[in-house]
Amino acid sequence: MEIRVPFVDLQPQYQKLKTEIDSAIFSTLQESNFIGGYRVTQFENDFAKLIGAKHCIGVANGTDAIYIVLKMLGIGNGDEVITVANSWISTSETITQAGAKPVFVDIDAKTYTINVDLIERAITPNTKAIIPVHLYGHAANLEPIIAICKKYNLYLIEDCAQSHLTKYNNQIVGTFGVASTFSFYPGKNLGAYGDAGAILTNDDELAKKIRMYANHGGLVKHQHEIEGINSRLDTIQAAILQVKLSHLRSWNELRNKHAEFYLEKLKGIGDLVLPYTTANVYHTYHLFVVRTKHRQALQHYLTNRGIQTAIHYPVALPNLPAYAYLQNKENEFAVATQFQSEILSLPMYADLVEEQLQLVCDNIKAFFKEM
Repeated sequence: MEIRVPFVDLQPQYQKLKTEIDSAIFSTLQESNFIGGYRVTQFENDFAKLIGAKHCIGVANGTDAIYIVLKMLGIGNGDEVITVANSWISTSETITQAGAKPVFVDIDAKTYTINVDLIERAITPNTKAIIPVHLYGHAANLEPIIAICKKYNLYLIEDCAQSHLTKYNNQIVGTFGVASTFSFYPGKNLGAYGDAGAILTNDDELAKKIRMYANHGGLVKHQHEIEGINSRLDTIQAAILQVKLSHLRSWNELRNKHAEFYLEKLKGIGDLVLPYTTANVYHTYHLFVVRTKHRQALQHYLTNRGIQTAIHYPVALPNLPAYAYLQNKENEFAVATQFQSEILSLPMYADLVEEQLQLVCDNIKAFFKEM
């Protein structure tokens, strides 16, 4: 079946920005400066300003971003870090890589973000940090999380991989904790043409340590103050991101427009549960995730009609074989476990056109009508 509505199509965006992007890449090639340089610095400064943070340190990817923050906060062996049961494994595997233990908390049934009512019972004397994930573009409920962090003297690290310019209480996420981490994976709202990531913080000393650690432990070549790793934002990717940065707000607005279309057309269809947005959140709709007890059949139906969908995520983190050693029980994460067989991500990207959106909605209606 010919694909009529791809899940994500990056070609239309590239064609619109082709002249600028090609020029940025070509100029970088002519300059022959592929590691660091003014293009990386320019993007770091502009991204920090856009989000509202003092420091931005570009790194190789969003996974490294979380790992580096944990390491530079001194979190390691014997420590525990609380995070959410439904996310990409980067959020939890980096905790393990830092030497600490991931402690999972079930999700809120409406927003799919961490259930703040369950966090305190997960805290032990070994807990050092909480990593809420602003999932699918919806902010986690930060106010009670901040209060818990203050009460127990814990670090708040925001995972913003899916929430570029999402707002909570009219403040852009990534500015609430000691540090925040971003991914610029190609399909993200702000995406590079390869792996790329960033860390934001307002802490001068932490920023210095992060920059050193990501650059082999030194701010100056051959002057290694500590042992570090090699995790730097590629100069070509920085040049591409710089071109795209000024379009991010308008792309998010288009995503919201598409979401409104879906919400209007799919309301009251079968047992379909549509995304929910709390009143104090500006949702950036990295993903548009619905739920149905008939997920597998619906996905198959749409696939046969040229409509691509995806599942984020088919197995909740604590249920993965990678975390069998924690001896978690599925009933400890009842909501995440239930939803892993119901959630379905519909096509969502800024360059979708109304004809495609209508086709998705018409076919979903047809599926439930034929049941």
